[in-house]
Amino acid sequence: MRLVIQRVSRASVTIAGELRAEIGPGLMVLVGVAQGDTPDDASWLAAKTAAMRIFPDSEGVMNRSVIDAGGDILAVSQFTLNASTRKGNRPSYIRAAGHDLAIPLYELYCSECRRLTGREVATGVFGADMQVELINDGPVTIIIDSKLRE
Repeated sequence: MRLVIQRVSRASVTIAGELRAEIGPGLMVLVGVAQGDTPDDASWLAAKTAAMRIFPDSEGVMNRSVIDAGGDILAVSQFTLNASTRKGNRPSYIRAAGHDLAIPLYELYCSECRRLTGREVATGVFGADMQVELINDGPVTIIIDSKLRE
C-alpha cells in the first residue's frame, strides 16, 4: 500500500457537485492499494499515519502527531498511486488492486486510523469521480510505501 500524506489547514471532497466530506487542520491522505497488499500493510500504515510527527510544537519544530495536535484525517482512495510509468507515456495501473482487495484494505486503514486517533475519519467514496480540494500547510507532504519498511 502507498500513502501520500499532506498536512493541511483544510481539505474537502466533492462528488457530483455535492460536498461529501471536509476537515479542518489535519491530514489529507491519499490511499493506494496494490495487488499483494495485506491487512498488516493497512494496519502498519494507519499506525504510521497516527504517530507521524509532522505538526509543529510550541517552538515550531515538527514534533507532534495528528493525535497530539487534535487534527482530523480525510482519507481518499486513489488507485493511480500504483501507476507504472516505465514504458511510454500512458501509465499502467496493472499493479493496482481490484475492488475485492482494495475496498476492504482501504476500509481497514480508515477504521484503524479511527481506533488509533479516537476521532472520526472523513472519507471519499471508493471508485467515485471526486474533486479534492486542500490547502497544504507548510507545505508538508510525505510518501509512505508499506513494502519499503526498512
